[in-house]
Amino acid sequence: MSIKLLSWNVNGLRAVFKKGFAPWVAKTGPDILCLQETKAKAEQVVKELEQIRGYHVHFSSAQRPGYSGVALFTKEKPLSVKPTFGVPRFDDEGRILQADYGKFILFNIYFPNGKASPERLQYKMDFYEAFLLEMKKLLKKDKKIVICGDVNTAHKEIDLARPRENSKTSGFLPQEREWVDRFLELGFVDTLRLFNPSPGLYTWWDVISRARDRNVGWRIDYFFASGNLKNNIRNAYILPEVMGSDHCPIGLELEI
Repeated sequence: MSIKLLSWNVNGLRAVFKKGFAPWVAKTGPDILCLQETKAKAEQVVKELEQIRGYHVHFSSAQRPGYSGVALFTKEKPLSVKPTFGVPRFDDEGRILQADYGKFILFNIYFPNGKASPERLQYKMDFYEAFLLEMKKLLKKDKKIVICGDVNTAHKEIDLARPRENSKTSGFLPQEREWVDRFLELGFVDTLRLFNPSPGLYTWWDVISRARDRNVGWRIDYFFASGNLKNNIRNAYILPEVMGSDHCPIGLELEI
């Protein structure tokens, strides 16, 4: 069975609905669509969601209004969907949806941003470590895992346009990049790099400086897959031509 997955930090679901989101979903027709930074609860977009047919929809929203949030649109009903990976401290911000499809477990994650303060950077690193621990537990059970979302870190110099200038900026700090190294060492695959080793592939651009016009960006959105799924991966890509957010969507195709 072929499965098409898309992931997109929409930077406000209500805003992106006004920019052609529903027709885009109908046209692209993903089997699974993961959204991050929805900034909305399901009850705030009831009318908008009526425009999208044929999907089971799940939300995890932050307690704080207009902040964070993730959503899952899925044609196939998962066996279960949970808004947590088991650490209550991280559940209040609506950053996690875990969907069990039987053949694999999908994690739709909006990882924290560490730029605001030292405290938020520590929160981000604590989130990273807790997530890593959960992945170790699942891998010990030989689970097949797909992880997508806004990781808020560019892994290597090739993953952002100006690495030297941003070497002391959260999102490209040594400890953040080292965490990605340790995560991949567990056996996870950065799926895009299986198909495209080129530079200039970014998923986020600063709006204020109109960086997208010059493709001065960062690749901080990823599809990762556990090593036991590597042979099932048929394609992985980014969709920089899709507008509506300061991020662009990314895609993954599996045969499973």
